Amino acid sequence: MEATFLMNNLWIIVCTILVLLMQGGFILLEAGSTRMKNAGHIAGKTVFTVGIVSLVFWAVGYGLIYGEGNAIIGLSNFFYGDATTMGEGLAGSVDFLFQLAFAAIAMTIAFGGFAERAKLVAYVVFAILFSVLIYPVIAHWIWGGGWLAEHGKQDFAGSTVVHLTGAMAALAATMILKPRIGKYNKDGSSNEIAGHNQVFTALGVLLLWVGWFGFNAGSTFGVADAFFGYVALNTQLAAGAGAVGAMLMVWAVTGKADVPTTLNGALAGLVAITASCAFVEPWAAVVIGLVGGAFVFFSMRFFDKKRIDDPIFALSVHGTVGVWGTLSNGIFATPELATVGRPGLLYGGGFEQLGVQILGVVSCGLYAFIVSYLILKVMDKVMGGLRVTEEEEIMGLDLSEHGGYGYPENLTPPDAASGRKHG
Repeated sequence: MEATFLMNNLWIIVCTILVLLMQGGFILLEAGSTRMKNAGHIAGKTVFTVGIVSLVFWAVGYGLIYGEGNAIIGLSNFFYGDATTMGEGLAGSVDFLFQLAFAAIAMTIAFGGFAERAKLVAYVVFAILFSVLIYPVIAHWIWGGGWLAEHGKQDFAGSTVVHLTGAMAALAATMILKPRIGKYNKDGSSNEIAGHNQVFTALGVLLLWVGWFGFNAGSTFGVADAFFGYVALNTQLAAGAGAVGAMLMVWAVTGKADVPTTLNGALAGLVAITASCAFVEPWAAVVIGLVGGAFVFFSMRFFDKKRIDDPIFALSVHGTVGVWGTLSNGIFATPELATVGRPGLLYGGGFEQLGVQILGVVSCGLYAFIVSYLILKVMDKVMGGLRVTEEEEIMGLDLSEHGGYGYPENLTPPDAASGRKHG
């Protein structure tokens, strides 16, 4: 067995682990950005929905993306029906696990739109349907040889496939579930519902930042020429630029260097560069990250004014910036690096690649939103509502959905917490 084959597979398994560990970052990010009474629920639903996605991806998801079929969908390799070596020197099992980790990330992003108000059963049912009817279809269009791949759509690691898809599902959920109790007043003004732990949020962002090297650099699918290092460099520069761009923007507009905005800026830089990290030069990665950081600040304010309650800002970080990241290929992709599609506008490619990127954003965004909205609307009717009762929401989902608090010592009487009995 050749050394290159072994190194490629070892590298992708390491990257798979990094991507799966991003779920821990999402747990801390979402829990820290919401209230204490829902923290245990957030942690628990993240873990079990990763389990659901894993089983569905094994059964049908992988085959729908990469199986032999047509320009719309794959139709073979269900129940892991192909254990042969892949084309780029990867074992089938290694490639399968890497792709599974990406599907789980898209699902977790989508669930940002459910935060603090959805029934537990809604997560279960939607996780199954999203993993069959939404994510695999878009992934096949772009990564599985589908119709957008035939047009040369550039999305190296998933600004569209993972982030925009998840965000559009989150948008559908927020619209159907409606805002949390107390978020908006009758006059349309907004009340801040602060997250309970900014340190958790910051640590979650840092874990995601580190895991993103598996996400982007792992999408090289090998170690040849150490090109993964170049991809990692662009990823780091964009993330740093996103954090700086968001902080400077919020500071300039409000007079305060708001911490949550800065943290979301770092994530925005990461989302923005995900589509182009292998296709652009480092200076362009900095520009892409800076613009992403600025966009996320204005997008957060826009959705709030429109009374769309997005507790963890999934629509802005993954949606708005996912669009920008996808389109940036059509501007900055270089002739030397554009192994898919054509160079961008700045390198003599004209508007052709930018047009393809726009086509991809519109088609994938609309498909993910419309199908998610229809699924959730039917679920809402059939299941007697997706949202918990007002009493359960005020109580918190930890207790109403799981029967115990994530922080039991802080949310029970002192005597009960200490175990002392009254005489």
